[in-house]
Amino acid sequence: MAVTPLALLLWGLPVDDPKPTTTGRQVAVGQEGTWTTDTPDPVNPTGAWPERVTTERFEKGLRVVINSVVFRSSGQDLTTAGTYTEMASRLAEPVLLGLAVLAIRSRVIR
Repeated sequence: MAVTPLALLLWGLPVDDPKPTTTGRQVAVGQEGTWTTDTPDPVNPTGAWPERVTTERFEKGLRVVINSVVFRSSGQDLTTAGTYTEMASRLAEPVLLGLAVLAIRSRVIR
C-alpha cells in the first residue's frame, strides 16, 4: 500500500494542475454568445527523480490515494500512468487488506 503514493509521486501526478480555459466570441448586447471551456491533458513529469520528489508532490499523492481508496473517487487529473496506478490500487489494496485480516484471524484462532 505504501508503493501507491510513491508511484503517483514519481509518475502519476502531472507537472502542473491543468487549468481550464474558456474561449468564445463577444457579441453585441442582447445577443447570445457561444463559450466553450476546455481542460488541457495532464503533462507527464520530466527530469530526474530527485527533482520530482518534493513534500508538496508527496502530500498531493497521499491525498489522491486516500481519496481514491476511502471515497472511491480522487477527482484529480492524473497522467496515464497515474490513472492506471489508481485503478490497480483500487483492486489490489482491498484484496491485500482482506488477506491480512484472514492471516491474523488464523493466528488468533490457534
